[in-house]
Amino acid sequence: MKSYLEACCTIDLSEREQKKMVIMFNALGNPSRFEVMKYLVTHNGCYTSEIVDHLPQAQATVSQHLKVLDEAGWVDRLYEGTATSICLNEKNISWFKKKTGDIF
Repeated sequence: MKSYLEACCTIDLSEREQKKMVIMFNALGNPSRFEVMKYLVTHNGCYTSEIVDHLPQAQATVSQHLKVLDEAGWVDRLYEGTATSICLNEKNISWFKKKTGDIF
């Protein structure tokens, strides 16, 4: 019978999937970005300005955090004129949940 550690080490992740997972984990490793994700769970589709109001950081800093979350696949940005709404990327979140569930 395989140990827990041996079972984890035999999870079949392609190189591309492993890279994607590491990028997603890294994006959540920042406390401010984690706070943005927590906020979006209950305020999905909110505007960037609402996230700026929620965090004790400058708009430019929040925009940088959103860029990292977007590039990691956690969120999508929808441009509406001069405003930008932020939505959770449900497809990538489902993928992440499945893959981490397979590992752990």
